[in-house]
Amino acid sequence: MSKIAVVYWSGTGNTEAMAKAVLRGAQNKGASAELFEASAFEAEKLAGLDAVAFGCPAMGSEALEDGEFEPMFESCKPALKGKTIALFGSYGWGDGEWMRTWEDDCRASGAVLACDSVICNDAPDDEALEACKALGAALA
Repeated sequence: MSKIAVVYWSGTGNTEAMAKAVLRGAQNKGASAELFEASAFEAEKLAGLDAVAFGCPAMGSEALEDGEFEPMFESCKPALKGKTIALFGSYGWGDGEWMRTWEDDCRASGAVLACDSVICNDAPDDEALEACKALGAALA
């Protein structure tokens, strides 16, 4: 059984809804999956995981949230080499540049992206939630 963490930050609830769908997708595939807010996750937890999904909305000029999420993620980057991960998040403007930049950063850290990242504009609709479930299943 795969052991998976779904780690997210959400300001409006949109990315939280996506995170819960990722969790359901992983659990439906038989994984042991746990949900963490970014402030409750530490890099040391990565060693005991088979895979991790990270979720963060676009902030400001298409950047990761810098108060809680980015510091947590930066602390995790050294442990991502060879780790299977997936990324998801919502945005309210732009074209998803923050996700492309984040994917490039993860690849440069040696992480293995399990599948295409999932992004949605504003609140996730049924299609986005199904894509999040598929993302969770891909990690499992």
